[in-house]
Amino acid sequence: MQQTQSAFTRIQIRLAGWQQRRRIAILAGQIARHARPDPTQRPVVFFNASTRLTGLSLNAAFALLTGWSLRLAGVPVVHFVCQSGLQPCVLGTSREDHTQPPPCTGCIAQSNRLYNGADMRPFVYQEDPHLAARLQGLSVDELGDFTYESPHFAHPAFPPIPLGSLVLPSIRWALRRHHLPDDESTRHLLRQYLLSAHRVAGEFASLLEQVQPQAVVIFNAAMYPEAAARWVARQMGVRAVAHEVGFQQYSTFFTEGEPTAYPIHIPEDFELNPEQNARLDDYLEKRFQGRFTMAGIQFWPEMRGLDEAFIAKAARFKQIVPVFTNVIYDTSQVHANVLFPHMFAWLDSVLEIIHQHPETLFVIRAHPDEMRPGTRKLSNESVRQWVQDHGADNLPNVVFIDSQEYISSYELIQRAKFVIVYNSSIGLEAGLMGASVLCGGKARYTQYPIVHFPASADEFRHQAEQFLDADSLHPPPEFQHNARCFLYFQLYRISIPLGDFIQAAPRMGFVQIRPFSWEQLLPGNSPPLRLLVDGITRGQPFLLPDS
Repeated sequence: MQQTQSAFTRIQIRLAGWQQRRRIAILAGQIARHARPDPTQRPVVFFNASTRLTGLSLNAAFALLTGWSLRLAGVPVVHFVCQSGLQPCVLGTSREDHTQPPPCTGCIAQSNRLYNGADMRPFVYQEDPHLAARLQGLSVDELGDFTYESPHFAHPAFPPIPLGSLVLPSIRWALRRHHLPDDESTRHLLRQYLLSAHRVAGEFASLLEQVQPQAVVIFNAAMYPEAAARWVARQMGVRAVAHEVGFQQYSTFFTEGEPTAYPIHIPEDFELNPEQNARLDDYLEKRFQGRFTMAGIQFWPEMRGLDEAFIAKAARFKQIVPVFTNVIYDTSQVHANVLFPHMFAWLDSVLEIIHQHPETLFVIRAHPDEMRPGTRKLSNESVRQWVQDHGADNLPNVVFIDSQEYISSYELIQRAKFVIVYNSSIGLEAGLMGASVLCGGKARYTQYPIVHFPASADEFRHQAEQFLDADSLHPPPEFQHNARCFLYFQLYRISIPLGDFIQAAPRMGFVQIRPFSWEQLLPGNSPPLRLLVDGITRGQPFLLPDS
């Protein structure tokens, strides 16, 4: 029976893939026939080599739809497309064999399908022998700090390019770890990323010099190809817009800032009206039951309450303090590591506090994405391993909840004296529930007074001690109010919905283009696409109207 289901699933995936390729081909042909470039409009350049290989991810779909809509609005669109130009790319990196070449054939075929009839500018890999020689013999730390004054850029006034800092988030993401071993395998991969980033930078500079675009639109800006492209655009004074997934299903977030930091600007006089409060409450009711998705993934297949054994153990302690971690390789960590050099340094500090307070039960929770089953995202440097290495799970005042234990975090928060987080979204949700929250990492919500975010690691430890010793804690009332305003903006003002055009694919984590007519992509027929077109071409805020 299981074999029959598996075979049926494979047939479904193949059929859906064929239907999707046909649908995209028809739409691409219709866009090419009906697009009328306006000679007064300068081009917009798109680049998103790190968001997909042979399938269609959310961000690949966002870029495709936005590019189609821009072309129908008369804006020339140029796609900067990798054709074996990255050796290897981030998604094509093998964690088992760093010398394995990426799957270029299928990826190039997908690019040709997606951008059929569009202006494609391919780039191929070509090694800079001078740079390659400079990289030989360098350690991982030296490679991570490497800068290069390239003689090959189109712009002679460029400063040295900080190749090391541009590629570090990518190799940490690809290898699913923060600390990189200084072995030849890792050094080889890091050298290849540096060489590929330099190639992207040079080719992108030449392209911008040639087409003189009004803006570039890139994915994420954290992965090394797009990070290098954005660095070049900024040096040349070209406006750079980047996108990430939004906070509603099939929604996107566009910004000229750092997309993985999600900068959100809320007017000082913004107040929720009764209808908006009701809308937010309805969302929170589903969220607190685990009924939500992020980037097309449902993290909680089920959610269980606290069992009798935990409740009996907790009764032996004076107070409960949950400790919520994050994923160490996540691209948000680049922005989070302000007080501490990385999340594990923060956990080391928390462990010192745990040892000093045997009267308190600390519940360390691993992030649900740390060991997500059925994906390539299993961490190679995990909170689970940190707990075992430090013997934290053997301490009488510690309970460890692993990433695949679907126990309700919200029940923990309800029983907690206060909550400690690094930069996870649960800190915002705990603030919404009226809990006192102490953050160890910079989060998107720490830009507003919603939680306690100390100015240094020493102040973090001092504030934790104060909270533990206090008879009771009552966060400032404006914290909860600010949290509600922030969450509403996050969900309904900056998350631009494109669900009219996108649906789930049979393959987990991928999407498909829905059946629709090309006319629906005209900006005048789609308020979200009109918002994106105006934001890219006119500098309008990527912000949905208050209604």
